[in-house]
Amino acid sequence: MDWNFRNDLPIYSQLIEQIKLAIVSGVYSPGERLQSVRDMAAEAGVNPNTMQRALQELEREGMVYSQRTAGRFVTEDLMLINNAKKALAKSRIKDFVESMTKLGYGQEEIMSLLDESIKEERKNGNS
Repeated sequence: MDWNFRNDLPIYSQLIEQIKLAIVSGVYSPGERLQSVRDMAAEAGVNPNTMQRALQELEREGMVYSQRTAGRFVTEDLMLINNAKKALAKSRIKDFVESMTKLGYGQEEIMSLLDESIKEERKNGNS
């Protein structure tokens, strides 16, 4: 998994978002066993305590669960995964609309730009 971090958010929140994204996009399958905290932290280039904190939060949300001697696993609750996917999408849409509004675009212009971009993506075979 590629780990990319920005300076505007705490690392553990970015870890949560990136692991959640990997779950909802199918990089990690429902029921799949995750690497150890130490291995995931080494791969991401972060402190194991930071990775542990992120995984604990994902566990609290139900996205992953622990089995005492076997490690952590991705939830098998497909409804929870779909709800997380929708929440991530809504968050990204909200950020996009806010940034477009700051650029001075109105609702109709934003919709037109989106429509144009979708058509272009389809033409290029990316959708």
